[in-house]
Amino acid sequence: MIAPVARWIDATVFDLARQMRWSYLPPLMVYLAYGISTITGIVGTFFVKEYLGLSAAFLAGLAFWAGLPWALKMPLGHLVDIIWKWKGALVWLGAGLVACSLGTMYLLVAAPDSMAAVMPVEAWFIAATLLMPCGLVLQDAVADAMSVEAVPTHDVDGNELDAHTSRALHTTMQTLGRIALIGGTLIVSAINITVFAGVEDLPQVAKAEIYARIYAIAMIVPLISVSGVALAAWQRRRALADARARGIDTAHLEKRPGPPTEVNPWYFIGGGAFVALSLAVGLLNVPFAQEIVFAGSMAIVIFLMRQLVQALEPGQARMLIGTALIVFVFRAVPLPGPGATWFVIDGLGFDAQFLSVLGLIAALLTLAAMLVLRPYMAERRLTRVYLVLTIIAGILALPNIALYYGIQNITAPLTFGIVDARFIAVLDTAAESPLSQIALIPMLAWIARNAPGHLKATFFAVMASFTNLALSASSLGTKYLNQVFLVTREVTDPATGTVTVPADYSQLGVLLIVVGALTVALPLLTIWLVQGSRLRTSD
Repeated sequence: MIAPVARWIDATVFDLARQMRWSYLPPLMVYLAYGISTITGIVGTFFVKEYLGLSAAFLAGLAFWAGLPWALKMPLGHLVDIIWKWKGALVWLGAGLVACSLGTMYLLVAAPDSMAAVMPVEAWFIAATLLMPCGLVLQDAVADAMSVEAVPTHDVDGNELDAHTSRALHTTMQTLGRIALIGGTLIVSAINITVFAGVEDLPQVAKAEIYARIYAIAMIVPLISVSGVALAAWQRRRALADARARGIDTAHLEKRPGPPTEVNPWYFIGGGAFVALSLAVGLLNVPFAQEIVFAGSMAIVIFLMRQLVQALEPGQARMLIGTALIVFVFRAVPLPGPGATWFVIDGLGFDAQFLSVLGLIAALLTLAAMLVLRPYMAERRLTRVYLVLTIIAGILALPNIALYYGIQNITAPLTFGIVDARFIAVLDTAAESPLSQIALIPMLAWIARNAPGHLKATFFAVMASFTNLALSASSLGTKYLNQVFLVTREVTDPATGTVTVPADYSQLGVLLIVVGALTVALPLLTIWLVQGSRLRTSD
């Protein structure tokens, strides 16, 4: 009994330590900075509520504009391949934009009168909101490329690594990248739970001091990312010096594999078309705007994917497309929507702090799942990995369903109140979709291993855009299901206390069951169809 457990711990924990390389640290620092950047989310919400008179409609429109920079990741990824040697400069530029955004918000909170003397506070806020995603998308595009560069292709003696070792190292690198990103949000959750404890009882001046402190702490984000780039440059110089001292060929350290990247204007045209479509739909406020943007975006991305896979062998191209389809459907399954959260607040009495704790637990479980599944993902075929992830996703949907139908009323008396609603809710992480991040790891590792050396960043950017569109498909599916199964929360008139919209959770149970069934059925059907077609993956 002890021996199997020891072997499992060795394969899960100690093998990860053995595969860790110092060269992994620079891209992990950039990913970590991205995760920590969410630290200003809550304080930004309260700043808008307490200081600005912006309407909900205006803020929704601002969120639309703030999302547009991420549409540029496709051309940015191609740009990284073109200027590969100087890609670190983009991280410095992104860090500068992030620092400007955070510095602006700090001054708005700490010295609003001085800032208002230059231009309206609302204008400063809009500028800061738009600068942040511009900086983050620059750094994210480079981090993907750094994650490929960080994985060694040769051993210490200059011999090329075998395919099995290379696959394990790339899987480890991509796993650690997701861990760093989620670890950043985990740090943020812990800070928010601590810093905001009891803040609602403080006077406005004291609140402003706490808000300013959060923005000051957030200035570590650009510092971490540029430190990663500086460390990568130092590591490269040290590796070259060591190889030359030992008389080892340094070609694999000085040059990127493959020919120089030729400029393909279609990636820039496609990115521009994506932005133009989003702008036109957003400004004209046309009917079915979400569906139009989704369909147009999908057409553009598929066109660029077709351009991209031409650089692969036909068998590899079909395998990548099949894998991308499986990941897309896995991430595109609809969610229950806000009705499930309304129910646990109104029906089960969960407060904001407990919901924050649930988010923290969800992040911890995701990190644990990545560690546990890493050896499995490195050794098993891709379809087997996604089959297991689908089954886990279905299991994670069960606690939410059970809570709605009152299983806590049975378990609590039988366990002396231990297994109550909150205990069961700790097991329910399906609403946070933690497996979505895990599902990306095998595909990212495959791209890192098999994509042409001169197009690595382009592959990452285009395939990321395709799989991220799955989240838009999930949102649309969630909207449609909530139109079929109506769930309403009680709304009262603040002036009279009259109930204007009554609470109705009668259809929530069926909604949860349908979502749980789709969570399992759609990915399994896709795997079956892909494996029975020419897109079959044998990797």
